[in-house]
Amino acid sequence: MNHQKKCATRRTFLKTSAALVAINRLADASSAAPTPAPADAASAPPAPLFRDPIFDGAADPTAIWNPHENTCWIVYTQRRANVDGRGVAWVHGCDLGVASSADGGRSWCYRGTLQGLEFERGRNTFWAPEMLWHDGLCHMYASYVRGIPHDWSGDRNIVHYTSRNLWDWHFESILPLSSEKVIDACVHRLPDGRWRMWYKDEAHQSHTYAADSTDLYYWKVVGPAITEFAHEGPNVFEWKGAYWMVVDAWKGLAVLKSSDAQTWVRKKDILTAPGHRLDDGTIGQHADVLVQGEDEATIFYFTHPGRNEKHPPVIAEVEPYASRRTSLQVARLEFDGDTLTCDRDKPFAISIKPW
Repeated sequence: MNHQKKCATRRTFLKTSAALVAINRLADASSAAPTPAPADAASAPPAPLFRDPIFDGAADPTAIWNPHENTCWIVYTQRRANVDGRGVAWVHGCDLGVASSADGGRSWCYRGTLQGLEFERGRNTFWAPEMLWHDGLCHMYASYVRGIPHDWSGDRNIVHYTSRNLWDWHFESILPLSSEKVIDACVHRLPDGRWRMWYKDEAHQSHTYAADSTDLYYWKVVGPAITEFAHEGPNVFEWKGAYWMVVDAWKGLAVLKSSDAQTWVRKKDILTAPGHRLDDGTIGQHADVLVQGEDEATIFYFTHPGRNEKHPPVIAEVEPYASRRTSLQVARLEFDGDTLTCDRDKPFAISIKPW
């Protein structure tokens, strides 16, 4: 075959390959089958709500209002999903990422990561922040792992920081809790004025344990709070005349209800069935709920869009990027008179206000 014929054959092959790639991409896009936009599309949140533009691993979101900027922030675990490494090293070495919205939650801007959190040498791991304002000071309780383990070994602790502007953080302490395997703090006030922290204790069957404080600095362990099943990521809030706890049960979010924030009854799980919005076709994981008014509760959660029954997470070897990457999503909670429901495909207008 002469040179001209070889070139022509190669061009034909390349065009055919490009056409096949384009067809496959169209097929993948159509399989996502995003739901139609609501009538008032300008006030609807995007789906996905946010993807981390650096490592593509936004997870464990918490919402906090920044009064100095008049913006809503989502602070999240910045997993390093697009960085190959040994085992689960990509889940470690994480910073806490920041996305902000100046238009009530309809668009989000990546702002970088929280700085000044290191209190010992080395490259360390930060996960799952819990943040709340009290008397002009923001308290943050973050999960902390020393270094970048490639497996699930090593101690895990909850560390306390304070800030007056959400940018400059002061390390307060490592909290002495029920074990050296504690993560995923959530803090809410009890009816008698005490502060209660709920957290996952991996040394105690991955159950939720609790500790109490009168000043947000010194905490006394109360003991186990939820022991019926293993789970993580407790989130507690008040709404519709009750206290609610939403936890990540690794097959969707378990919902628990209480009249006093101490005795809990499990209700029907939510975000268990795949949604149809872009990147929302898998279970909802590790959520934060923002209540604004008697009729408005918004749930922020994350998904692994590349994981499903056919492609479960890989534990014994390096997990592929498509399965590691995560997206943040938002949906509206509803109350049926007894428990919480969540139709993640149902269009809604988002308008986050100062709190």
